[in-house]
Amino acid sequence: MKVLKFGGTSVGSSENINRVISILENHGKTDAVVCVVSAVGGITDKLLLTGKQAQNKDISYKDTLNLIKDIHFSIINELNLGTGENITKVVDNEFQELEDLLNGIYLINELSPKTSDKLVSFGEKLSSFIIAETMKNRGLSADRKNSQELVVTNSNFTKAEVDFKITNANIQDYFKTAVQNITILPGFVSKSKLGEQTTLGRGGSDFTAAIVAAALKVDQLEIWTDVSGMYTTNPKMVKQAYPISKISYQEAMELSHFGAKVLYPPTVQPVLSLGIPIHIKNTMEPEAVGTVISNEIVEESTPVKGISNISNIALLTLQGSGMVGIPGFSKRLFETLSQEKINVIMTTQASSEHSICLGIDEKEADSAKTAIDAAFENEIALEKIDPIFVETGLSIIALVGDKMKNHQGISGKMFSTLGKNNINIRAIAQGASEKNISAVIAESDVKKALNTLHEQFFESKTKQLNVFITGVGNVGERLVEQIKQQKKYLKENLKINLRVAGLSNSRKMIFNEEGINLKNWKDQLEDGEQATLQGFFENTKALNLRNSIFVDVTANADVANLYANYLRQSIGVVACNKIACSSDFKNYKLLKELSLKYNAPYLFETNVGAGLPIIDTLNNLIASGDKVNSIQAVLSGSLNFVFNNFTDQTKFYDVVKQAGAEGYTEPDPRIDLSGVDVARKILILARESGVEMNLEDIENTSFLSEAGLKSDSVDDFYQTLIADEAHYQKLYASAKANNCQLKYVAQFNDGKASVGLQEIPEGHPFYNLEGSDNIVMFYTQRYPKQPMIIKGAGAGADVTASGLFADIIRIGND
Repeated sequence: MKVLKFGGTSVGSSENINRVISILENHGKTDAVVCVVSAVGGITDKLLLTGKQAQNKDISYKDTLNLIKDIHFSIINELNLGTGENITKVVDNEFQELEDLLNGIYLINELSPKTSDKLVSFGEKLSSFIIAETMKNRGLSADRKNSQELVVTNSNFTKAEVDFKITNANIQDYFKTAVQNITILPGFVSKSKLGEQTTLGRGGSDFTAAIVAAALKVDQLEIWTDVSGMYTTNPKMVKQAYPISKISYQEAMELSHFGAKVLYPPTVQPVLSLGIPIHIKNTMEPEAVGTVISNEIVEESTPVKGISNISNIALLTLQGSGMVGIPGFSKRLFETLSQEKINVIMTTQASSEHSICLGIDEKEADSAKTAIDAAFENEIALEKIDPIFVETGLSIIALVGDKMKNHQGISGKMFSTLGKNNINIRAIAQGASEKNISAVIAESDVKKALNTLHEQFFESKTKQLNVFITGVGNVGERLVEQIKQQKKYLKENLKINLRVAGLSNSRKMIFNEEGINLKNWKDQLEDGEQATLQGFFENTKALNLRNSIFVDVTANADVANLYANYLRQSIGVVACNKIACSSDFKNYKLLKELSLKYNAPYLFETNVGAGLPIIDTLNNLIASGDKVNSIQAVLSGSLNFVFNNFTDQTKFYDVVKQAGAEGYTEPDPRIDLSGVDVARKILILARESGVEMNLEDIENTSFLSEAGLKSDSVDDFYQTLIADEAHYQKLYASAKANNCQLKYVAQFNDGKASVGLQEIPEGHPFYNLEGSDNIVMFYTQRYPKQPMIIKGAGAGADVTASGLFADIIRIGND
């Protein structure tokens, strides 16, 4: 004999009921089958609503009743049972009885637990009748037996306790004489020894199935639902979650207690002592393997079997110096909650005995506080303890696994993983059996926490990065295209799943927590919402995705001023914008400190040398104990391009225009030609060397004409280049006469820095620097005579984008 239970979703429509019948018919070919069914999906809640409405003198209970009636008759018609006069009559009679009951509640303005049990029992009775009649109508050997005639309980209404001796005898006696091949039983419902209608409480249909399975000592109990078993975590929140093929009873109970709604913990009890396996199956995918819950010992690659959570938690804290060393506080606290019938989900106590924390259902927080404050009224008045402190908007997340106790570092890995993603832990609990490690966190962090922990414990070390890019102009566009091109390579070879979750230009911005489709991102951006810098930050923060990285591809000071906001949210920052790192030293230091405090990477390799690994090399030198003596560098690809192409046969104006057209200068070329950009770069290198310095400390000797320095606009500046051609030709002529090349050089030595145009003689490493190349020479204690040299392309959209991309990948590899 087989026992199968089908949940509310499984019988929630005519289409699904047909699936159930097909499954039962298949099983019935080889065995006698007992099928326990829940009410049609959502009906129990609607029945409870009608009761509340009637109790509150709300006449709309009749509308809700009509809705319930319509749902059932719609299913009956779709199952082609509408012509059956007997069927319609029985269902009509049931609804007439239900209506009479609700009218009574409305008249006396009272809904007792006893009446509530009678009210909600209609759901299962109706669904089981409809399914049984459908099967008989199709010529199958099926019949319905009312579970209220089998399952006997006490009179503890809404959660009655089963008298197993009488119940088991009833079940065994009935099935000894049952002639039908398939028996349909309503779940959840029962009767007391006094003949009163009772119910088995939340998850009661699962419980009914387990009671029957245990009484009949079947080989296996099958619970059919709308998911393919118990998952490693909530698949609605974590796309990478997958079904667990085999799990122990204890692990299943732990996961169910902490929110895995596939199974209700008391369900396990009747079959546990008999060792009857429970098989969780999917009605919508009958061929799916599902999950088998049993005593079988299964070797797993990870000691963690699943991650679960309970939402809507309130944390109660009882604390005070008067608790220390005084026995009885815990006893009084738990007795008070017990008297109020408040279930404690989690508890933890400080070793100093100064405080006790309890996790309860948020709905019961107010009544719990009132009761506890009353119980400890005297101690509170004497200031021995504080009034109970209540925190809401919380959730419990839990790691579950029988084998966790045999593996060191599980809890450390759990908490460090959460900490790296700025998920604050309010309370922690771990049982002595070490099968469960629980933590209380903010409800708003649950999705990020589940994804982060699942990635850590269940995925093949693939790290997901969520990137938010602002400034998708020339360089930004190249970066997006590089990400699109390399996405597959990164996932397969570096185990980095890189998603662009946000994009913005100066006008529009778009977001997608599942990742923006990069095939048509420009079209999507055109249809996006109006862009604001604060709006981009707020959206990034609100999505609250793990391993989030903000990428600044602008030269905007207002964007740079928001870095601190991102870092405080544990959102990494990657920037080619030099303004933040060359701002006041206090701000530079603050950003570094925030990066460390919130474990948020702050990388800005492209601030100096575009895609060249200049800052990374310098940081490695310093980290390994080396010390910088001096730095000599050509750090402007723009200026190098200009002076490599400027001769006595060209016009300075034409060369600067060409540099702008080829993307080597900013739209305002004064930023490059004034030397400020180079001054910022050497300042950043000096600071990364460990020196406290500000931009005004750098000596900047400009080569521009006086008129060029004083120009009011870009157009005016270009006019000065034409007017002052002789000034620039004079600079070139002097260098040529001395057999030198003009290079704009940055220097740092003995704590001082300077930038300016220099005549570089033949044989010097800077002399043959071509195109827009950069070069940096580090003279250090380890490289005192022959410097560490880094040389290569230092400007251009592609190399700058690749430098940003490299920083993103560096974060992924950490």
